[in-house]
Amino acid sequence: MIGFYLPGRSLVHRASALLKLLVLAVGMVLVGLLQEPWLLGAAGLVTVGLYALAGVPFRPAWQQISPVLWLLVIAVPLQAVFAGWTVAALMAGRLLVAVALAALFTLTTTVTAVLGAFETLLRPFRRFVDTDRIGLLVALMIRCIPLVAGIVAEVLEARRARGTQGSLRALAVPVVVRSLYAADAIGEALAARGMDD
Repeated sequence: MIGFYLPGRSLVHRASALLKLLVLAVGMVLVGLLQEPWLLGAAGLVTVGLYALAGVPFRPAWQQISPVLWLLVIAVPLQAVFAGWTVAALMAGRLLVAVALAALFTLTTTVTAVLGAFETLLRPFRRFVDTDRIGLLVALMIRCIPLVAGIVAEVLEARRARGTQGSLRALAVPVVVRSLYAADAIGEALAARGMDD
């Protein structure tokens, strides 16, 4: 559901998109460098505090973070086998905090504000890059994340109805095929608007 904007009047909502991008980038780097579990726990508490400051209810926050949990179910045991449970727990914690921070950014920032921030950042390079196309690319990326998440949710529901929960192929193949169909439809829409060159 990343890409879903939750309207609000909090301090986090009212902060500029550029400032939030800077804080997000610094936060991601710091979380990636944390080596102690207690520091990662503190980063998690700060993230929860930011959600509280933004006034984001539990349900939308959970919808942002829960899709990552199925990945952790696979990745954590594998990491534990090869590097130990401490490293696996740190990896899982880093991923959860990073996803939560990114989700908070998109929950409190409109797509228009994100595009404006990217155009501002790219303005010095306007002679070398087409900032409008990059803005379009960012907008498509933000829109496609919830689109693919919706496809995964629909396929999981269909898989449960058919009783094929244990089959990874029953999840992967339909998700890939439907994602390709969606990408083809988006490409045709862009081409119809003269954006295919």
